[in-house]
Amino acid sequence: MEIKKPDHHHLHLPNPMTRPISTHQSPSILIIILLLSYSPITTSFPKPPPIPILPLPTSQQLSWQLSEMALFLHFGPNTFTDSEWGSGHADPSVFNPTALNATQWVTVAKENGFSRVILTAKHHDGFCLWPSDYTDYGVKSSPWRNGGGDVVGDLAKAAREAGIQLGLYLSPWDRHEPVYGKTLDYNEYYMAQMTELLTRYGNVNEVWLDGAKGEGEKDMDYFFDNWFSLIHQLQPSAVIFSDAGPDVRWVGDEAGYASTTCWSLFNRSNAAIGATDPSYSQGGDPLGHDWVPPECDVSIRPGWFWHPSEHPKSATDLLELYYNSVGRNCLLLLNVPPNSSGLISEQDVKVLGEFSNLKRSIFSNNLARKATVSASSTRGGYNDTRFNSRSILEDGIFTYWAPDKNQSRWEIRLDFRKTVSFNVVQIQEPIQMGQRIVKFHVDVVDEDGAWRKVFSGTTVGYRRLLRFKTVKTLGLRLFIDKSRSDPLVAYLGVHIDTVSKIRTRKNNTSLLSSFNNGSQVLHHIVRNHTRIPWV
Repeated sequence: MEIKKPDHHHLHLPNPMTRPISTHQSPSILIIILLLSYSPITTSFPKPPPIPILPLPTSQQLSWQLSEMALFLHFGPNTFTDSEWGSGHADPSVFNPTALNATQWVTVAKENGFSRVILTAKHHDGFCLWPSDYTDYGVKSSPWRNGGGDVVGDLAKAAREAGIQLGLYLSPWDRHEPVYGKTLDYNEYYMAQMTELLTRYGNVNEVWLDGAKGEGEKDMDYFFDNWFSLIHQLQPSAVIFSDAGPDVRWVGDEAGYASTTCWSLFNRSNAAIGATDPSYSQGGDPLGHDWVPPECDVSIRPGWFWHPSEHPKSATDLLELYYNSVGRNCLLLLNVPPNSSGLISEQDVKVLGEFSNLKRSIFSNNLARKATVSASSTRGGYNDTRFNSRSILEDGIFTYWAPDKNQSRWEIRLDFRKTVSFNVVQIQEPIQMGQRIVKFHVDVVDEDGAWRKVFSGTTVGYRRLLRFKTVKTLGLRLFIDKSRSDPLVAYLGVHIDTVSKIRTRKNNTSLLSSFNNGSQVLHHIVRNHTRIPWV
């Protein structure tokens, strides 16, 4: 029975703080007072979000992943000597761009969806694109701007004004510096130059380096741990790239292709700069304790530096790279080298514009928004808008569908009002909650009303782009077969690509066999046991 509070406008109760309750007063009044004093108040609280599953990206790694694409700018004496690997002995007078305009570089990047630019501040030849206090081998000894120029400074200013993130590459291998080969002296020299770059130009979002050293070169040990500590100290918002991390890893090739199975999870203890198994770099590690996502570096031209005889890849080639890098949980680092005048060539600008238009024509229209969305379950119940299936139609990774706990199947379904045609499906996980999905498949309804599988895959991560032959259907379902914990889906896109063709290419690596055969990983995996269609 519901007990109602008395109307105090008509019923005057004694104040127990000022007057004792008489034992001769009405028992009903005493009961009401006691009930009002001790009756529990029931409140319905929302269900909290699912617990993140380790390892997790740092805020710097999240910012890096969200940028999706970066422009690499290889520029220096090699640009003028028509060479790829400088000897370190080219006269500084060869460096004399007549129309250098870093604002043009940044504008090209921004207009075509590249959120950061990375410059070779010093390549292997040791020539410095900023006026270093520690050597005369650089722009201050060149005729460019009468020795008063600063390419790094120009680019930093242009990037800052355009809201584009800045990255710098300082090559460990220096073929000009006399102290190279004297381990302690050179490490001091390198760290001094790194300090110049990280204290003079404002925010630096990525420091790019490698273990490059030519065969037969002087014996030299690089103090990577010291370097990394210095970089994080001077630029806390920066990620450090190398083929073994610590923040971002090399994907293992320079073709711009990631593996179809691609984990951001990684064990840094299994990797060393210059000595990491490429297959481990490509696929990552489903049991990894560290978050070290992969970056795909590739050049728009055959070489890394500009050469007058070379021409850029086509727009469809760049789209293919996008599918196989960003579309496989990586960042695409596309090298677009400025020419000897100091500008990005018109050929390259044209191709980048065409690529940008192609990408926009495919992904600007999400056919899933025309569908009715449902899911096998929803955390907190269907009416909990934080986690329901409609969240997958919102751009970005910070809203997501979450299933209820302890479910035997995980499924998202799209029911279209009329037949639609598509050949690309896009999936995103909210990686701030950890990378979870191990295996999934996509089904569509065929002309007989039966479900037919059109794609099966392994990892998803930040973004997974699936391509298959064009289908016409009234329905689609994403079925998650295995997951490290309850799966979460941030975005589901359905698109039509009328331009590119699915190319057959041998995968770099696949970790699928480890899940099929390796019982040692199964205790980390939550399986989706049921494949029964649901309504």
